[in-house]
Amino acid sequence: MKLYIVHIDAIEFVNNLNMNKIRTFISSVQSEFVKERMELHDYLVSDALLGKFFEPFLFELLPATDISASQMYLNEVQQSNIYIGLFGKDYGFEDADGISPTEREFYQATLHHKTRFIFISNHSLAERHPKENALIVKAQSVLVRKMFSNMQDLKTAVYSSLVHYLIEKEIIRSAPFDASTCDRASLEDIDKEKIKSFVALAGSKRGFPLSEAASAEAVLTHLNLYSDGKLTNAALLLFGKEPQCYFINSEVRCASFYGTTVEKPIPSYKVFQGDVFKLVDQAEEFVLSKLDYRIGTRTTGASVPGAYEIPRDIVSEAIVNAIAHRDYSSNGSVQVMLFKDRLEIWNPGTLPLGWTTDKLKKLHRSMPSNPLLADPMYYAGYIERLGTGTLDILRQAKKAGLKEPDFEDDGEFRIVVYRKTYTGQVTLELTPDVTPDVTPEVERLVLIMNGEMIRVELQEILSLKDEKNFRENYIQKAIKLGMIEMTVPEKPKSRNQKYRLTESGRQLKKGLEHH
Repeated sequence: MKLYIVHIDAIEFVNNLNMNKIRTFISSVQSEFVKERMELHDYLVSDALLGKFFEPFLFELLPATDISASQMYLNEVQQSNIYIGLFGKDYGFEDADGISPTEREFYQATLHHKTRFIFISNHSLAERHPKENALIVKAQSVLVRKMFSNMQDLKTAVYSSLVHYLIEKEIIRSAPFDASTCDRASLEDIDKEKIKSFVALAGSKRGFPLSEAASAEAVLTHLNLYSDGKLTNAALLLFGKEPQCYFINSEVRCASFYGTTVEKPIPSYKVFQGDVFKLVDQAEEFVLSKLDYRIGTRTTGASVPGAYEIPRDIVSEAIVNAIAHRDYSSNGSVQVMLFKDRLEIWNPGTLPLGWTTDKLKKLHRSMPSNPLLADPMYYAGYIERLGTGTLDILRQAKKAGLKEPDFEDDGEFRIVVYRKTYTGQVTLELTPDVTPDVTPEVERLVLIMNGEMIRVELQEILSLKDEKNFRENYIQKAIKLGMIEMTVPEKPKSRNQKYRLTESGRQLKKGLEHH
């Protein structure tokens, strides 16, 4: 196995694996990264882990040969398994066709399907040679690339990429974060009611084999979340009483903005915490509460059908993807940002080695970053196992007449879903000037009400899961504003409780339907 490392001026490292050893060869034609190359060479040699697999040596130490240098480079690339490009600001020597050796080497690695890692120095477009800018564009169109501004950045990025490679190739093995055990936690940190609720839901959704009478220990053991008296990280993220006590970064930050950029004032900002199911529900409902809700035509029954401008299934799938596949070892958080023209969902994680965002637009196998986290989320109906999530997002967007969503990976994975406004379509501004205190949540509730209705029915029509959120931001606010009333006001918690529009509510609904 070989590792070939090159920068834009044809400075190369070539690794040749002997048994479990990758031999690294370093050569220099020009001197843009002389100091960095030498430091990287020494780093690979001395690192306790990489030193076991990578054995670098200088290109100049090769014996004399009658093979041209350029042809030797191409031969080495072809024989290597990994190509690492350090792209600086210079393009380097150009041959008769105006192409540098490095560009030919990159094409050689691409032609022979080599694993390629590209690291780009932190220079502006104006500082770089025009042909180098063009090469970088070509490289980043097919690869995930990393930026570096100093030697420490480069070392960190190279280390991460090489360790990732060793793990993916099973040269070394490391348990996923969610499968690691948490020595500080015990079964006392698990919420037994959450376990029971999960079993009931999983039984109805996927035929989960255990009953609600099963002990928390039995359920966790069945899900591979508990063994030898120890809880996995996934157990706490899924069913912990206070998951953030152990994983402070397990949160979702949600914000909405007036325009198309991140700028103040921010009309709405929330930081959600709790178990992963709660995080999904809260983030999803944050987005839905800010989207336009359109009323359709009453065809059957008394209720009027409606739909959000971005289908709920898209919002749900994108958020679940971010929470289920994120890198929980990162200090970053999942971020959900709603702009005037789009919804962006970020997560601190990257695609599997060798994957590009284009692959997400084709049928692909499922490779969950956190398999023990994904399994219970599948049982609860939050995700599928077939790797169809991104395809579903694309299909639903096309069906709704939205611009095709974008998938981006530049050190953090991002899904961008475009709103109707992006295509120039007119959105429905529901809030009439005469009711400035009425929130969008109350407007949606008023629009769907017809006669006397129970809470569960109302919540189901609006596709909302979080009962607490629905009571506080929909029911209670609507009652406070005098738009709806209870049928049994003297017993607010009555099992027979229903809700109906007041005269003010009926007037509001009439205005909204004609707006």
